[in-house]
Amino acid sequence: MPRLLDTPSRIPVPGGKLIDEYVGRVATGTEAVSVARMTAPPGWSEPAQRPDFDEVTLVLTGEVVVEHDGGPTSVRAGQGLLTYAGERVRYLVGDEGATYVAICVPAFGPDLVGREEA
Repeated sequence: MPRLLDTPSRIPVPGGKLIDEYVGRVATGTEAVSVARMTAPPGWSEPAQRPDFDEVTLVLTGEVVVEHDGGPTSVRAGQGLLTYAGERVRYLVGDEGATYVAICVPAFGPDLVGREEA
């Protein structure tokens, strides 16, 4: 039977970004995949990370810049980006902030992010 996902679970993170998880380890106990809406304030950035999951980033508003070993990639509203487990990446946004959807396989978990010390 389908399950309505009307209220996401808020996952606390430093730096002012909001993570609202609809499916995943926190919201539904799902380990295979997570789907979350991210709201990043203007100028937000986070330390580089080497996650143990593939991630699809689908930008709804604004622009997300993903720094990686090949250089930065700008992802604008209406575009998406696929990064792979084990790749070193760093996410940041510009002066207008951004809203985007992150889909992680397997599901996001703080112990799987591999975030570098700031």
